[in-house]
Amino acid sequence: MQNHAYSRLGSSGGGAAVPSPPSPPWRALGRRASAKGGWSARAGAGAARRAARAVLAALLRRQAVFLFAPLLYVAAMLLYMGSISLDSVPRIISRPAPGSMYRSPQLYARLRADMDADNATDALATVWRHAYKGGIWRPCISNNTNGLPESNGYIYVEANGGLNQQRTSICNAVAVAGFLNATLVIPNFHYHSIWRDPSKFSEIYDEDHFIQRLKNDVRVVDKVPAFIMERFGHNLSNAFNFKIKAWSPIQFYEDVVLPKLIEERLIRISPFANRLSFDAPPAVQRLRCLANFEALKFSKPITAISNTLVSRMREKSAENNGKYVAVHLRFEEDMVAFSCCVFDGGDNEKKELDAAREKGWRGKFTRPGRVIRPGAIRMNGKCPLTPLEVGFMLRGMGFSNNTAIYLASGRIYKAEKNMAPLLEMFPLLQTKETLASDEELAPFKNFSSRMAAIDYSVCVHSEVFVTTQGGNFPHFLIGHRRYLYGGHAKTIKPDKRRLAILFDNPRIGWKSLKRQLFNMRAHSDAKGIEIKRANESVYTFPCPDCMCRSNKSEHPKSIQAR
Repeated sequence: MQNHAYSRLGSSGGGAAVPSPPSPPWRALGRRASAKGGWSARAGAGAARRAARAVLAALLRRQAVFLFAPLLYVAAMLLYMGSISLDSVPRIISRPAPGSMYRSPQLYARLRADMDADNATDALATVWRHAYKGGIWRPCISNNTNGLPESNGYIYVEANGGLNQQRTSICNAVAVAGFLNATLVIPNFHYHSIWRDPSKFSEIYDEDHFIQRLKNDVRVVDKVPAFIMERFGHNLSNAFNFKIKAWSPIQFYEDVVLPKLIEERLIRISPFANRLSFDAPPAVQRLRCLANFEALKFSKPITAISNTLVSRMREKSAENNGKYVAVHLRFEEDMVAFSCCVFDGGDNEKKELDAAREKGWRGKFTRPGRVIRPGAIRMNGKCPLTPLEVGFMLRGMGFSNNTAIYLASGRIYKAEKNMAPLLEMFPLLQTKETLASDEELAPFKNFSSRMAAIDYSVCVHSEVFVTTQGGNFPHFLIGHRRYLYGGHAKTIKPDKRRLAILFDNPRIGWKSLKRQLFNMRAHSDAKGIEIKRANESVYTFPCPDCMCRSNKSEHPKSIQAR
């Protein structure tokens, strides 16, 4: 009957149905066998599902069993691991993080023979190849011949910080006083517990030259007149004191300071370091440059000893036509401690530097949550270069061991140990202490700013200046050298991140290292002729255009005496 129905459904049109032939007997047997096997499989699957449901139901009724499942897993793993021989387990080799180890001594020891054999190159003859991009460098600080209008009052500032931070304060004070048509009182140097130098303005700078050089642009007096002081009980602390935010624009002085100056006739600004924005009109930039590069000359005693040391350095470098290299090295204990870098002193070094950090910056480095990663600090180029690294770098840049080096620095951390490799590489190395006698240095020895002024002067006149760390000292020197040497700073400013990678590479060869350092030297040569960009210090990038364009007529009318 099934076959008959199938044939009827399969017929076409309305024709008569044709009956299907009967199926063979073996097909019927196959169908019965297949039906029996399928039933057996379905029966087995159903039994498995019923068993799984039963197990799950039992577990759900006993939920506490789930709490023991992780323990059972861990126990099984321990049993499994205990059955494996430790000899067959691969060992994990722990390697120190990049930069976490001070590898420079090992690299120096390995490459020293190659370095000594390669001593023919003399970089002093070929170090500077680029010329100022703007053509002929004409540092234009035009003199004002229009005369000065009546003064709006007196400005008294307190310059804080070290030598070059005080220099910033002086130059900014000249610019503000000139812009406001005020009379500047010779700045007072604020005594600081770090620098511990009680020197006055006239003991570091030539005060008469300062006043005379600025006389056509800014009135400068050495003290406030008595008739003004009478109003304040002859006590400067009674004068109104402005607390001005760092990097304030010159417009703030016109809008806020000038009215009070006209009202009081005498104001104080304390402290005054970095209280004027780098970005300023040409008239202000011109006064800054006039003060820094022309008006500020060191006092006669400092100039005399500095000229003596420059002459002696040129005598030491007679083989190189009197040319020498000046290096500003910052590897004093406080600098090493503040950097939080690790060198090769072990536990003793750690104890010493921890104590120095706590003494100088109580709690700064030990506060909760402070994480110090010495390796990351080094690889980021923030570690001070050691004397060994400075010497290694210079030799790689092509300076031979007969190059005369002048080292400007404070007291080097563990000097006897750390200076030894640098002296091996450059036996003609000198400092102010080795060039001058104790008697010659006696008037300056206990005054940090006067000693820094001597270093500054000797570095200015070097053929090459090498800076190893940031700060006001190199920034002012770079600008001063640009001003003196046709727009070229003649300064090597190494890429300390790149140096960290090179000195951390235990497999680098001398030729490869030297090639990389030569490229670094060439980069400094190209960077030395850069022109000032916006928001950069005119003390580092003296801009002839800013100085040439400005004149007194640029001052706002409101600044004239009322």
